[in-house]
Amino acid sequence: MYQNSADIPTLDPGTTYDTASGQVVENLYETLLTYKGNSLSELEPLLATEWQEGNSGREYRFTLRTGVKFHTGNDFGCKDAEYTFRRNLVTNTSDSGNWFLSESLLGTQSNANDDKSVTWQRITDAVKCDGETLIFTLPKADPAFLAKLAYTGQGIVDSAHAKEIGEWDGTEATWKAAVGKDLTGSPLAQKPSGTGAYKLVGKDATTVTATAFENYWGEQPKIKNVIIQKVPEQAARIQAFLRGDADLIESGGRDIIETQLKGQPGVAVLDDLPDTTATGLSMNENIKGGQLGSGKLDGQGIPANFFSDVNVRRGFVAAFDTNTYIEQVLRGKGKPRNFLLPDSFPGYDQNLAPAEFNLDTARAAFREAWGGQVWQNGFTLNATYRAGSRSVQTAMELLKKNIESLNPKFRVNIVAKEWSEIIKASNQGSEAMVVTSWAPDYADPDNFVYTFYNSRGYYSPRINVADTQIDAWTNEARGITDQTQRNALYAKVAERAKSQALYIVMPSPVGVFAYRDNIQGISAENYSPLTGFVTGTLWKTLSKS
Repeated sequence: MYQNSADIPTLDPGTTYDTASGQVVENLYETLLTYKGNSLSELEPLLATEWQEGNSGREYRFTLRTGVKFHTGNDFGCKDAEYTFRRNLVTNTSDSGNWFLSESLLGTQSNANDDKSVTWQRITDAVKCDGETLIFTLPKADPAFLAKLAYTGQGIVDSAHAKEIGEWDGTEATWKAAVGKDLTGSPLAQKPSGTGAYKLVGKDATTVTATAFENYWGEQPKIKNVIIQKVPEQAARIQAFLRGDADLIESGGRDIIETQLKGQPGVAVLDDLPDTTATGLSMNENIKGGQLGSGKLDGQGIPANFFSDVNVRRGFVAAFDTNTYIEQVLRGKGKPRNFLLPDSFPGYDQNLAPAEFNLDTARAAFREAWGGQVWQNGFTLNATYRAGSRSVQTAMELLKKNIESLNPKFRVNIVAKEWSEIIKASNQGSEAMVVTSWAPDYADPDNFVYTFYNSRGYYSPRINVADTQIDAWTNEARGITDQTQRNALYAKVAERAKSQALYIVMPSPVGVFAYRDNIQGISAENYSPLTGFVTGTLWKTLSKS
């Protein structure tokens, strides 16, 4: 039993791109490859048994596992892998991670609606079966391609089942109608069928239930049933955990673990874990929709382009008290970051100082912003956080306190929303300020730097940020195999991003979570930052006494 505060937007791997959905999908579906143990770089077969690279990194041939069943009882075969990857290339919505698959296989992040060079022929040439051998053909070598195949969203779907329940039929005659199709509430999201060790029993607004798949090709899971409950109230989650009614919970962070959970009967804590995520508070430079209040710099709202003035952004960055956040939320176990890249990854420049908390600096920046109008007239800003996320709420409360202390005309309203609502609004570009967090899709610095800072990355179009110099550096870095050269380019990106105050960069935490001590299989030795969104391991590796 796992309780958290987030809803689960989808169970369709073709659009899964959030951790709440991913924690379920990675147990219902399986990918061709997965990470070996706790490695960030070494891959091993899963639904594939072996692969060969050819044509100077432009062709990959996969031998697939035999004797594997889907949850429906259908046999897994090459046709299912072919259908899965073609479906991902065809749909390739902004809500999914298929942009980086398309980039590798088609040379573009876009789908056929946005890039007319994407044709049915190119898609079928990129991924096809030769008997039961799956073949990928790339327009150019991509050193991160294999790691991309290990991403949860590339889980292989049951093609016969998908077509039977009303998904795309996989043919040229109908592919254009499926381009960019929203899969969040798709038939496959309602009735998933993967090869994973668990199959779905049911899903409603508050609960997802899964049970061990009796025909799983691997070792049968020791825990039969898994239930994920949405429990918005932190106190209720904590009480259920302390009673033993919940085995794992979203605790609210280190502060709650150390003050309320650690040392309690039946509670175990896994601490000092590596952090491979990056988190910042974004500042949307061209807000779309209804987060503007009056829409003017009159103290009652903000204009849509409020954050396009670098002095506004610098004021907000300088007003965030990183050290207090580390003490209050991370209990002193954390450190400031200068860049939205984990410091465990290549390319992080340890010599660049993080942004400094300084209210005098913030005040000076706000006096300059918008030719003095911000300081003279004030503003009212709505900042959004996920309901139930105590750590983000605290971050925004600290920022609100400091911003409002500078000028009585400054007001920051903190608004709690459901996770699915935030995702939808962020995709539409209508949130003024929201937390932007990234767990790696694949273990390469490009996955963070391009995602956060390139104008064609995941976040920049959503917060309307574009910097031609950063684009040039990030584009150059992703085409270089020499890591020293890449690191030098990333250092330049970090320095410019800091000077332009593109994000409020949150500090790096030290990973920790609490669990009931009758759960076995959780340890630092088998904790994988890229597998198992909650425990660092899949459900199938756990047992319960």
